[in-house]
Amino acid sequence: MTDQTEYTPPKIWTWDKESGGRFANINRPVAGPTHDKELPVGKHPFQLYSLATPNGVKVTVMFEELLAAGHKNAEYDAWLINISSGDQFGSGFVAINPNSKIPALLDRSGPKPVRVFESGSILLHLAEKFGAFLPKDPAKRTEALNWLFWQMGSAPYLGGGFGHFYAYAPIKIEYAINRFAMEAKRQLDVLERQLADHEWIAGDEYSIADMAIAPWYGALAKGEVYSAGEFLQVQAYKHVNRWADAFFARPAVKRGRMVNRGWGDPSGQLPERHDASDFETKTMDKLQAKAEE
Repeated sequence: MTDQTEYTPPKIWTWDKESGGRFANINRPVAGPTHDKELPVGKHPFQLYSLATPNGVKVTVMFEELLAAGHKNAEYDAWLINISSGDQFGSGFVAINPNSKIPALLDRSGPKPVRVFESGSILLHLAEKFGAFLPKDPAKRTEALNWLFWQMGSAPYLGGGFGHFYAYAPIKIEYAINRFAMEAKRQLDVLERQLADHEWIAGDEYSIADMAIAPWYGALAKGEVYSAGEFLQVQAYKHVNRWADAFFARPAVKRGRMVNRGWGDPSGQLPERHDASDFETKTMDKLQAKAEE
């Protein structure tokens, strides 16, 4: 094992310096807003404040799938929340999500606005509201919810555990990387065994379970997160890869992955989404070309 300077915890922990590593500047041991900032509000019934991380992609994919399925009342405005700049700590955002995490949704479709936070809660809220992407059969519905909540409970080990120590921590700690690499591979094997006998995660119906899990584990299987594909030998999970390919090939998924994205190919970045035509006219490459005219 690689030598590490042993750390002896003090009797009482105090926050006296940044922890180091990526995102250290936005980590803090208290909640609540750091500054006053109202959120913009568009014309549509749903106001989404988010970023195209796996958790954010879940919701934009859901909206695009609803619209593709003919649910015209699912129109939404998607506003970019730059977490590196601390937008999630603005007073307007905290009023919608006191946990200061994206995504956050304001549902203005009824007589009184309803705040919805936590990506799984948003998916369930929209599925029930529109009667879509959640099986009607009670047993199948329960199975879909089993997997939705599996993702909510499992992903912190992948992101906050493996992803943090493998890709973001200021030093490489062998014990931590080994511990969470083992868990990431165990989770992939859970999915591999389920998908060996099912077309989609919860059975033969595409559902919010797939929308919740694929942005994390499908992307992991395709080597798109943490640059860890070779390290975890993700190509070995044949059924997960088959399912991920099917998910990412869906037109609504392709659109959803573009929304609130601020990195990668400029043609795949749509910083804000307010109309279906934005995918053709307001991607970053189009905006850059217009600015250079």
